[in-house]
Amino acid sequence: MNEEKNKTTKRKHDPFFRWLFAYVRHTKQLLQLAAKVNRDVDMFLSQVDINTLKRIPDSFSSVDDTGEADLAFHVNVASSAPVFVGVLLEHKSGRDSEVFEQISDYVNAVMRIYENNRIYSGIPTVAIIFYNGRENWNPIDLLDKGYPEYFRGSALPFRCMFVNLADIPDSDCLACEDVMTSMGIVAMKYAFNGEMLLKVLPQFKDVLKTIPHYKASCLLHKISVYLKEYVDEDILKELDMAFVSVGQKYGFVSAGDVFRKRIAEAEKEARNEGRADVISVMQDVGLPPEKIAEIKAKLDALKK
Repeated sequence: MNEEKNKTTKRKHDPFFRWLFAYVRHTKQLLQLAAKVNRDVDMFLSQVDINTLKRIPDSFSSVDDTGEADLAFHVNVASSAPVFVGVLLEHKSGRDSEVFEQISDYVNAVMRIYENNRIYSGIPTVAIIFYNGRENWNPIDLLDKGYPEYFRGSALPFRCMFVNLADIPDSDCLACEDVMTSMGIVAMKYAFNGEMLLKVLPQFKDVLKTIPHYKASCLLHKISVYLKEYVDEDILKELDMAFVSVGQKYGFVSAGDVFRKRIAEAEKEARNEGRADVISVMQDVGLPPEKIAEIKAKLDALKK
């Protein structure tokens, strides 16, 4: 029974992380918040131009919204040289003895440039493990244990960093201009601590009103679905009540209906006007890539 529960926990944690940080603007903010508490991440950001961060499409992998949370990006180095490096985000909600094997597989499969004039197809890659589990855990410390100092940091074929989301202060999240990223971090940070969830998450109530209603409703819906796996129903009801003053237009209780209505309206607009710019709206509300592709195909057909 416990084994089955652990499988469920791992499966449900990853989609929320993946949904939120599949968008570059949120990933940038996550890295900047992490850099405040992690020297390695801070040094990494000093070596790259974060404004050039781009996501590598999911076509590299067989995983989807119900599987692993690996997200792959590339970013230009800060110097004038026209080269970039790979960035891999890995989310863990518990100890995982195979984490380095998993990351290594992704790096080997994804971080390649196949050009005739290159003597080696691989590119320098940084992997960052984001952790929000109950236990104190840092796999990098365990990896280096027993090695003489000369060999420490050389065991992996990529640079690896570890960020415990618990180390990011609530004050930094509350001061963050990216409401979706900051609320997402708090939800993951206190997923196992209902008391702190009720204390911190409602403090975003006012700033939540500053973003478009469809984004707010989608975020609240995603958070409520995510937290159902880890907190009891009474805590969810209290969180619901805490956001009542945000108003029905933010749809915390019926966010799924609001989300679907928004999609239907956007599709209707596209059919009526034959415009493809609605795709950006689809991405903003977190529509799955396969649905976006389906809608785009319909729009293309309308143009013919």
